[in-house]
Amino acid sequence: MEQNYLIVTDSTCDLPASYYEEHGVPVIAMHFTIDGDLYADGDPAMPAKQFYDKIRAGSMPSTAQVTPEEASQFLTPFLEQGKDILYICFSSGLSGTCGSVRIAAQDLMEQYPGRKIVVVDSLCASLGEGLLVHHAVLRRDQGDSLEEVARWLEENKLHLCHFFTVDDLHHLHRGGRVSKTAAVVGSMLGIKPVLHVDDEGHLIPISKIRGRRQSLDELVKHMVRLVGQNKNPIFFVSHGDAPEDAEYVAKQVKERTGISQCLINTIGPVIGAHSGPGTVALFFLGDSRR
Repeated sequence: MEQNYLIVTDSTCDLPASYYEEHGVPVIAMHFTIDGDLYADGDPAMPAKQFYDKIRAGSMPSTAQVTPEEASQFLTPFLEQGKDILYICFSSGLSGTCGSVRIAAQDLMEQYPGRKIVVVDSLCASLGEGLLVHHAVLRRDQGDSLEEVARWLEENKLHLCHFFTVDDLHHLHRGGRVSKTAAVVGSMLGIKPVLHVDDEGHLIPISKIRGRRQSLDELVKHMVRLVGQNKNPIFFVSHGDAPEDAEYVAKQVKERTGISQCLINTIGPVIGAHSGPGTVALFFLGDSRR
């Protein structure tokens, strides 16, 4: 049954462009700057591979949140088409974008009193946000109303588990996640931190693992521990230009959980600016986030 509402999200979902097109999900692009040039997330002029190669060569990217004005301009045409909007936002614990969208939504509903905009703070990042969008799309396609999908998202978003590891501690230091000393010493010792996104949507280090392969195995261990009775017809893996490591994690999950479906995609520049090359992340529904 066709629904008279749109599921809208932002580019930090890190889903493939083909997914948005296939499922009719409009995406607002966040922006980043590298080597003095401004780009939109997903801009073909700066593909992910080139972006990560620039970081490896020493470039220091920066990112910008969506402003209320940008959100308003993006959403207005859909309201004029007579559509209601369910907006699934990047974690408020990592960006002010969700706050900007809420400001825009309030103003727009006053301008278009017959239309409805529901904003859900996903408290998720990268393909964690993407997996939440995917579940929303599935529920929309089975006929659930905007209110029903929004309710499901609010009730289940804290079951969306994020576990990831990074290859270079210096990017986490730049983002204020570890001290400079920890970054230098950890890198010398081959320490690979494992992090997750907590119930407030913040990025939290939870363990330090020596060795790359061991850190990848640790991601899978967390999934095996937490998945419980949650139905996971599919799990997602994202990576910062580390496709072989992402495939390794996916293979281990399939062998240990029996879940056969997986979506793997590259972490886009806006998330990758903070996580760096070599990041590998695993996303699934679990009993709790930790």
